[in-house]
Amino acid sequence: MADDATVFVVDDDESVRESIAFLLSSVGLKVEGYETAQRFLDSCDQDRPGCLVLDVRMPGMSGVELQKRLNHAGMSIPTIIITGHGDVQSSVAVMKAGAVDLLEKPFHDQELIDKVQECLELDLECRKKGRALKEARERMALLTPREREVLDLVVAGKANKVIAAELGLSDKTVEAHRGHAMHKMQVGSLAELVALFVRLRQTDSHA
Repeated sequence: MADDATVFVVDDDESVRESIAFLLSSVGLKVEGYETAQRFLDSCDQDRPGCLVLDVRMPGMSGVELQKRLNHAGMSIPTIIITGHGDVQSSVAVMKAGAVDLLEKPFHDQELIDKVQECLELDLECRKKGRALKEARERMALLTPREREVLDLVVAGKANKVIAAELGLSDKTVEAHRGHAMHKMQVGSLAELVALFVRLRQTDSHA
């Protein structure tokens, strides 16, 4: 996990916040506590790696509402919901809002530590994938209009001869554009290229 990762604990019960902070700090994790969801939301920074340990029921903004607001703002952070009211309805609500897991109070110390470690690893992996896609978009911006046009048709599954006919080019010219474009995109095969375009389109559709 990232050395600068932080576990953000949001719970209106000070004793619970301090207890969780003490537990997680004892295994070398960095922890910050917030007494309300609004205070966390006001200070939340998407660029800071970490995970969220969140009470589901709090005065003012609930844990579920906080998750919804984070989702609406496009801020993704792996979240563990803790609750003293572990009924089916609240469990469904928090999972639909995007929580990774739900822990019912009182929970075992090791169970929370394990879930937090999983969330931190998940956050690290998501950030790596996000950086890779960002770099892929930057490489795509370097393509000429014709190279992008050829690649779009390649990804659509069309053969070089078909592309050449559609664009009024020779087979060799299409092959050259295709080769230059794949080199710029840093992919070594058609399958790799298609997989990359699919991931980019998926993230764009969710933006």
